[in-house]
Amino acid sequence: MNYIVLDLEWNQGNAGKEPEVKEMPFEIIDIGAVKLGHDMTVFDQYTQLIKPAVYQYMHKITGDLIHLHMQDLQKGRPFGEVIDEFLKWCGEDYIFCTWGPLDLYELQRNMHYYNTEPLSRTPLKFLDVQKLFSIAYEDGKQRRSLEYAIDYLNIEKNIPFHRALSDAGYTARILAGIKESVLGNYSIDTYVLPGNRKEEIHVMFHDYMKYISREFPDKQTALEDREVTSTKCYLCHKNIRRKIRWFSPNGKHYYSVSYCPVHGYMKSKIRIRRSENNKVYVIKTSKFISEQDCDKILQKKDHGRVKGQSH
Repeated sequence: MNYIVLDLEWNQGNAGKEPEVKEMPFEIIDIGAVKLGHDMTVFDQYTQLIKPAVYQYMHKITGDLIHLHMQDLQKGRPFGEVIDEFLKWCGEDYIFCTWGPLDLYELQRNMHYYNTEPLSRTPLKFLDVQKLFSIAYEDGKQRRSLEYAIDYLNIEKNIPFHRALSDAGYTARILAGIKESVLGNYSIDTYVLPGNRKEEIHVMFHDYMKYISREFPDKQTALEDREVTSTKCYLCHKNIRRKIRWFSPNGKHYYSVSYCPVHGYMKSKIRIRRSENNKVYVIKTSKFISEQDCDKILQKKDHGRVKGQSH
């Protein structure tokens, strides 16, 4: 299997000049990628400017960041032509790798806008190198900039940042140094969601479980679904008693704590997200925690209750 390290640059609407197109808030204008083999050495690269079709004015922040002007982009090629060529270049057996979760999502949104064949009919597995860097070198939660990671690892900065191919190259250098055991912490892109209950995703990582639901018409319907609110122990697969019932401090994230006699306290967290179809879906994570962490969650619940009563 090869690793396709991808980076994109995009333009967006300008207030007062041209409005945002809802179906295409970010138009890809530069695509860069490098291809690594199973031994993590680079053996090919791809780069191409894309001629804009949606936004005809360069957003000031974008232009200052990537040092491209609209006249430069007129030398580019149409998106549909470029994406066909790029995917042929990717080959058959590969996994996408990106710095952060946004590039792959926006690539699929651009593909949908141009009615091209989708990358996948189901949620797409990929490597978020930004997350992997945090797991390998920091606390697994902090998210750093690409340049920070390059400086942290003392990698030579011999090409400018903020162009697609150069950022893909830097990301590849970071990826090549990450231990294979860390690479198992893959991410799942949710531009395409499970189509039904059978396709819903349940995946167990080193120290937690992740569940990705199908779409629901609204939040209330999602929270009434038994699978969404289930708190079975993901190690012994038995129903366990809830010590802290589901509660939300903000209306978007929901927490509960259950107790397994064998494995201890299990925290579950539900995140409600809006889909591209203006419906909702759920990402639920479950993880075993200490009794002290359980007490902290209980305090959070009590604090939220007191705060609500004071309004």
